[in-house]
Amino acid sequence: MKQSTFIVVLTASALAIGFVIYEYIIGSPANFKDAARAIPINLMGQMYHGGILVSVLIALSIMDFAIIIERTISLKKSSGKGGTDKFLKRILDLTKSDNYEEAISECKTQKGAVANILGAALARYTEIKDNEKIDEEKKFAEVQRAVEEATMLETPLLEKNLIALSTIASIATMVGLLGTTIGMIRAFKALAQAGAPDALALATGISEALVNTAGGLFVAILGIVAYNVFINNVDNFTYMVDEASFNVMQILRSK
Repeated sequence: MKQSTFIVVLTASALAIGFVIYEYIIGSPANFKDAARAIPINLMGQMYHGGILVSVLIALSIMDFAIIIERTISLKKSSGKGGTDKFLKRILDLTKSDNYEEAISECKTQKGAVANILGAALARYTEIKDNEKIDEEKKFAEVQRAVEEATMLETPLLEKNLIALSTIASIATMVGLLGTTIGMIRAFKALAQAGAPDALALATGISEALVNTAGGLFVAILGIVAYNVFINNVDNFTYMVDEASFNVMQILRSK
């Protein structure tokens, strides 16, 4: 599934689920003293008084969790089978002993992002290593280009949906702020009533403001923390690729 299609489907599904949760679970009559759902008896009833924006915040939190799960699975898959350190040592040993075919086979078996890049480099080297028409420097330049091309193919897969995650965090903050502003407007409107202030309207307005503030901050913090964790994983992957490809290139140059 394309990234844009995934985001559109996820957004539509999350909004629908968020509304259902808000209206039928949080807004269940069991959470209120009266049929009009004006007096909450628990936290869920208070959340319902946060207004329709609560359903948007629920949808954003669902999107957060969905992307976090998708990225976790994808990064786990990109690490390949078995330990990466043992795999790299095995590839370096095979390269030193000129067992290029076996090294390429190991890369195909490991099926990780690093394995794909090293496999592409070794495959390109085996194609041109016996070609006397190409001098040594051009051979290494070809291998380096194979590494760069494979890296450009693998890196976007690791960074997929990370921009969406950071965008959700920003949107959640704005939605929470909007709900806070609307709630405070209602609270001050209740205070502005002639005679005694409308206590119920005042409480509803303050509840709406606080619920949206808390919801927006929760979704934003979750998204920011997850984004930074995944970005750190991508940076570690990039460092690992650079180190592994450098070591392989040094071994090939020594020959």
